[in-house]
Amino acid sequence: MTAALSAHELIARHRSTLDQALEAIRTRAYWSPHPEHPKAYGENGSLDAAAGKAAFDALLGSRLDLGQPGTDDWVGGETSPYGIDLGVTYPHADLDVLLPAMKAGQRAWRDAGAEQRAVVCLEILKRVSDRTHEFAHAVMHTSGQAFMMAFQAGGPHAQDRGLEAVAYAYVEQVRTPDTAEWTKPQGKRDPLAMTKQFTPVPRGIGLVIGCNTFPTWNGYPGLFASLATGNAVLVKPHPRAVLPLALTVQVAREVLAETGFDPNLVALAAERPGEGIAKTLALRPEIRIIDYTGSTAFGDWLEANARQAQVYTEKAGVNTVVVHSTSDYKGMLSNLAFSLSLYSGQMCTTPQNLLVPREGITTDQGPKSYDEVVADLARAVDGLLGDDARANALLGAIVNPDVKARLEAAAGLGEVALASREITNPDFPGAVVRTPVIVKLDGAKPDAEAAYMSECFGPVSFAVAVDSAADAAELLRRTVREKGAMTVGAYTTDPEVEQAVREVCLEEAAQLSLNLTGGVYVNQTAAFSDFHGSGGNPAASAALCDGAFVANRFRVVEVRQEA
Repeated sequence: MTAALSAHELIARHRSTLDQALEAIRTRAYWSPHPEHPKAYGENGSLDAAAGKAAFDALLGSRLDLGQPGTDDWVGGETSPYGIDLGVTYPHADLDVLLPAMKAGQRAWRDAGAEQRAVVCLEILKRVSDRTHEFAHAVMHTSGQAFMMAFQAGGPHAQDRGLEAVAYAYVEQVRTPDTAEWTKPQGKRDPLAMTKQFTPVPRGIGLVIGCNTFPTWNGYPGLFASLATGNAVLVKPHPRAVLPLALTVQVAREVLAETGFDPNLVALAAERPGEGIAKTLALRPEIRIIDYTGSTAFGDWLEANARQAQVYTEKAGVNTVVVHSTSDYKGMLSNLAFSLSLYSGQMCTTPQNLLVPREGITTDQGPKSYDEVVADLARAVDGLLGDDARANALLGAIVNPDVKARLEAAAGLGEVALASREITNPDFPGAVVRTPVIVKLDGAKPDAEAAYMSECFGPVSFAVAVDSAADAAELLRRTVREKGAMTVGAYTTDPEVEQAVREVCLEEAAQLSLNLTGGVYVNQTAAFSDFHGSGGNPAASAALCDGAFVANRFRVVEVRQEA
């Protein structure tokens, strides 16, 4: 295959970016090569807002032909949470044809080496970045995120996470030198001399099982970690959120072909309605790596049954915030209100349980009772979402009927401190938009435990009354140990309480945010600096992103001979 882009050109184009990413993961300082502001696009080949919207509109009702082998049908059926049918159809694959074709290109991809694989991945990310406006609409109309969130989380933040995975993959692969000269003295005899070669070799085909809510943000780490370590990657999107990942596959295939590699190293596995091919794919012997984001039930099934594969899961947890005391009561309420409202709580990091001492808390505004804290938080959420235009921009749309059903059922679980209300989106009358509900529960009552000890994904939060800070720490420990948590938050001015919460999170491997009152929120993480999940509690078996996330996607094979 003739390369339109040589390895030398790609290294010259992207090596400095790779080096900056390597420095960022070393220092954990802020850095991103992908602009967050929509106005930053429109030059140097990138699409501006109008061109991106036009490109998205042109996709509606089209057939996205990826040129994959083994296509035996065309499938689709995505409906936007904003109420429009996308009408895009995708190739349906005969796996007995597609999977062998994917394996065929792995030898050349393996032999290219870590640096060349990395810069090819960076070229893919650069071309995706140039189309961020187009991707933003694709993410918005499959996930229900509001446009600005879809633009940022589905665009630059997702691209950052992909680049972060490439950087970690590169570090782990070059940890061992390509060659070594080994000499062992033998006294009066001639020394023993060996020449040794070390080659990172891929496990096989990586399977990325996409999610409905963050198709690119959650999909890119596994995709690029597997690809950068020499594996072919089969992307199986969520049937409600195919388009963003299908476009990514399209870009990846174009870049691979232009750089002289087999485009079948990356392919799409779209499915017919109700087909459920994830289980079939997960058990195929060709699949040696699985990345999954979604329900605990299916994540547990993958971990138990896909024995031939290395499985990385991000499942579900019960995220908790301990509210003990604060020196900025207004800031605390504002920060929590935003965290509970963003994307209608449809984030794996959104707080669910707020543990508040029943005797109340101390604040810079004087003591506040449990009832006052909950009522003030309800008012803060109401104030944040009081203007419908601002509410639509923060809430987005309810992603599927299951979330709406859980929201409606939550009101029957306890005393409602903040009722959910319906909001109309004037641009998309078919969108289902709801504000959060806050329900008061007594942590000492067994019937309440069934509610707060289960994940209730969506805009539902429980204000759980506890007896003391010690009880809050113990309930936090039990929750993380039994149910897992992607995030933990705490508000306290007491060093002993802070230390107790820290110790729980260290022992149970949960990521902790302390006393957030400004523009950083417990449910947001920054690539190159923050870890998303820990891999150490039931919510996830992996962290995005660390060395463990990439190191077992390849093995090092040694060839040695006498010098």
